[in-house]
Amino acid sequence: MAVFIGGAWPYANGSLHLGHLAALLPGDIIARYYRLKGEDVLYVSGSDCNGTPISIRAKQENKSVKEIADLYHEEFQECFHSLGFTYDHYTRTDSTYHHQVVRATFLELLKNDWLYKRIVKQAFCISCDQFLPDRFVVGVCPNCESNCRGDQCENCSTILDPIDLKERSCKFCQEEPIFKETEHFYLALSKIQTQLEIYIHQNKNFWRGNAIQMTNRYLTEGLLDRAVTRDIEVGVTVPVEGYENKKVYVWIDAVSGYLSAAQEWAQINKREWHPFWQENTVSYYIHGKDNIPFHTIIWPSILLGSGILSLPKHIISSEYLTIEKKKLSTSGNWAIWIKDLLSRYNPDTIRYFLTINGPEKRDADFSWREFIYRHNGELLGSLGNLVQRTIKFYQKEFGPIFELTNINQNIKEKIERIFDESGAMLERGDCKKSLDSIFEFVRWGNKYFDEQKPWAVLKENREEAREVLHDCLYVIINLGVLLQPFLPFTTEKIVKGLSLEQLELFWQPVETPVQLKITLNEPLFKRIDIEQIDKEREKLGNTTY
Repeated sequence: MAVFIGGAWPYANGSLHLGHLAALLPGDIIARYYRLKGEDVLYVSGSDCNGTPISIRAKQENKSVKEIADLYHEEFQECFHSLGFTYDHYTRTDSTYHHQVVRATFLELLKNDWLYKRIVKQAFCISCDQFLPDRFVVGVCPNCESNCRGDQCENCSTILDPIDLKERSCKFCQEEPIFKETEHFYLALSKIQTQLEIYIHQNKNFWRGNAIQMTNRYLTEGLLDRAVTRDIEVGVTVPVEGYENKKVYVWIDAVSGYLSAAQEWAQINKREWHPFWQENTVSYYIHGKDNIPFHTIIWPSILLGSGILSLPKHIISSEYLTIEKKKLSTSGNWAIWIKDLLSRYNPDTIRYFLTINGPEKRDADFSWREFIYRHNGELLGSLGNLVQRTIKFYQKEFGPIFELTNINQNIKEKIERIFDESGAMLERGDCKKSLDSIFEFVRWGNKYFDEQKPWAVLKENREEAREVLHDCLYVIINLGVLLQPFLPFTTEKIVKGLSLEQLELFWQPVETPVQLKITLNEPLFKRIDIEQIDKEREKLGNTTY
């Protein structure tokens, strides 16, 4: 089975923060799971280097757009690598290859009569002497009265046009823009609405609730045709004679990265990309709530309009993440930056907390207290404790080499159920439920150890005590598989520390008999001093850090 997984493309205009990671992490978890199942997985993403936010940052810092894009693209790659992300291809939208694919997609839409020209009024700043990209126009949302940008309201998620805003102003000089006539290409979304409604009805059981609700709202209101070109400096040049000074707008550019990344990966690896873009391909699109309409309306419309029938199957759209009960604000430094976080904390602690406490179905809050207490209580106190005391006790009494043969049948059946149930949850995109069920099993393992009292049994019957410990070791080696999608660095320690690398591990219970050797002599986790809670909180909102 071919499985395609597309992670949203972060803008290369600033460092990654927890909000980005909370939305993107499910992609790596699901990719790792399907690889363990033995499926053919293609997991792609990249840095959005054509977006207007990069131009804003470049002007603010008096640098070129490429300098800014290069800086953050490299930082993104380092962060994702440090967090254990397993992208098959992580690229960027300013690459020559991506531009070629976007232009080809544009021409295909034009050939199939999904694009047409329209003379419109676009915001123009007299003071800056330029047409303003939609994001450069700020004002008040006509729908919810919140402050917003000219392309989309972050508060109510309404897709906007700058002319819709109240109290409009230029983001650079704060002057009110005028509107001048210019000609642009439009995507005929209204023409494709019926096809979209059929597609969405067929796939609604594979989408998260927020995606269904928001998309239905747009469809009920009636889809409006949207401009797909803009008078901007940075981006993909429109491949039509007479329009070379215009660029393809982000509506087509960014989401087309999924296709360009797949095709570029295939070229580099001498593989075929088509198997991952068939009508029956299992696909997952991973992103935050603010990106829902791009993935449920814009991207399917582009695919349908260009004749590609591999439409998004699973929409994994996260809700928002707050920090210490307050809305995340990068400008006010009310944010936690991934690069900084990785310099002090175990990447698996970060992955664990953002999964078990992530904004999967509702908004979630990142609390330093919860983060540190959960590490100490659940990773160290539960998982680490089970592994450490079992291994130390066994090694002390019976040595480092052992063979697992006759495992308690109830335990084997329980482990089989965990693989089946947690795997089914992951296939639905329910990463939190899946991890929660596995950690419930971890807690059960500790309870089993306590109830069986191998230290007491040892005094009466050493062989019976050995069997109890074998049961616990069997639980641990299976946790080395079950937790691999979530805690890759920790499970790597378990796999190596119990000589499991000699086995070919899949998403199924480890077969017995199996002979292993203990080499894991250090704890999986270290305790975090709770004094760190106040130290970390002091950094929030403090621009000197």
